[in-house]
Amino acid sequence: MSLKDWPAEDRPREKLLQQGAHSLTDAELLAIFLRTGVTGKNAVELARDLLQGFNGLRPLLEANLDLFCSHHGLGPAKYVQLQAVLEMGRRHLLARLQTGEALTSPQLAQQYLVTQLRHHDHEVFACLFMDNQHRVLAFEPLFRGTIDSASVYPREVVKRALAHNAAAVIFSHNHPSGVAEPSSADERITEKLKQALALIDVRVLDHFIIGNGETVSLAERGLM
Repeated sequence: MSLKDWPAEDRPREKLLQQGAHSLTDAELLAIFLRTGVTGKNAVELARDLLQGFNGLRPLLEANLDLFCSHHGLGPAKYVQLQAVLEMGRRHLLARLQTGEALTSPQLAQQYLVTQLRHHDHEVFACLFMDNQHRVLAFEPLFRGTIDSASVYPREVVKRALAHNAAAVIFSHNHPSGVAEPSSADERITEKLKQALALIDVRVLDHFIIGNGETVSLAERGLM
């Protein structure tokens, strides 16, 4: 059945306008992005098939070009559109951080770091550099590793902190294994970085470890 034949309150676009985006299912949100279906299936039915084929929304959003385009109803044009939407979301979060919300919302900083790092299949160590009021000056991925490690050099972190005239930093790195539990190496490098940055009066506020659906704060664990 065509979506035009559905009751108005059940159509994804109308439902979003009346009840807000939060009221839509993953399939309904995806259907709005797809705009049209394929022969024999409307946009919602196609969206449901795609979510089943990808085993959920997140794997679909994080799929590379080849995997994305291997599914019926998707192609390079949709992939480009999706990457643009995801990047706008990341930039929106960063813009919110840079307006000063990070001072009262550490969860916002965590949310932004998750969007930046969770999808990588290799380990990435990154920093949020902040001023003395904890407003974000810059976000930088600094070190890239293999599937289970990244070499982190305190001297390079100090250089970048000085370059941004930062007064505070938040560290973050992902665990491609999906397990966010901090290792003894994570604790050791955090302590080394704290000591190095203390020499130039830069405070370390936290170190987030990002796994698959879970994020651990070393500050909340009392490991800093």
